[in-house]
Amino acid sequence: MENNRIFSYYQTRTLADKNAPAEMEISSDLGLSSEKILRSAQGWQFTDGQILDFAQIQRINKNTNHCYKWFDGGLQKVEAFSTYTNLYYSLMPTAKAPTMLISGIPMHRIKGTTPLEDTKTKIKALGMPHGYILDTATGLGYTAMQTARTCEKLITIEFDPAVIKICRANPWSQGLFTNPKISQLIGDSYDLAQTFPQQTFTAIIHDPPTFSLAGHLYSRTLYQAFFRILKPSGRLFHYIGNPDSRSGASVGKGVVERLQKCGFSVLPKPFAFGVLAVK
Repeated sequence: MENNRIFSYYQTRTLADKNAPAEMEISSDLGLSSEKILRSAQGWQFTDGQILDFAQIQRINKNTNHCYKWFDGGLQKVEAFSTYTNLYYSLMPTAKAPTMLISGIPMHRIKGTTPLEDTKTKIKALGMPHGYILDTATGLGYTAMQTARTCEKLITIEFDPAVIKICRANPWSQGLFTNPKISQLIGDSYDLAQTFPQQTFTAIIHDPPTFSLAGHLYSRTLYQAFFRILKPSGRLFHYIGNPDSRSGASVGKGVVERLQKCGFSVLPKPFAFGVLAVK
């Protein structure tokens, strides 16, 4: 991780309280750890002498959808605009691990759940990952890191380098860069899937952007590639979206039909907003 402190309003909202005690603990890595701070006339002082001033605290507290890096006495939003995709990415705080906004749309389900629980739900739908796994959409890396706990090796693919920039700033994504089981590729999963030898993977986790953003990642050609590179009895979890929504139901119907035409047996996994396809 970059050697910077990082905050959201979840960490700083109590610092604006005039009745707060003179000494408190705060997390400077979005809830992963904590350190002591002392109230001063200008703001709150850390053990290394740096002061997060009251104007900075107010700025963080007003922007509840953003996380801020704090270094050299200044604040900077964790965000990136990609000239590659023309998409704007930003790190959005939650009570625990943050999610990422893609042009304003959360990458994870956050209503009634958390990004980490959403990730665990997808992996549960797949079944205990073992062997050699392909993760087709890195995002913040939560799926790759969770899956790497039980598998032997994992390849994760990210289309947009700007997303990796967000990952490097996110304290909760650091296992993506430190776990020796995880290998990262930059590119289009549609193209890279064609390059793997047949029967390479025990399982595939396919969590693509919405159909409107990446329709080719819902194509029969890609599913044929998945079928080829999966081992016999290999499993594919395909995230689709809310099956009770009009778009989710429509996209899901087409996904199931194309997977079946490629030779997969398909089981609905509505609790994970997707389907499980078995070779």
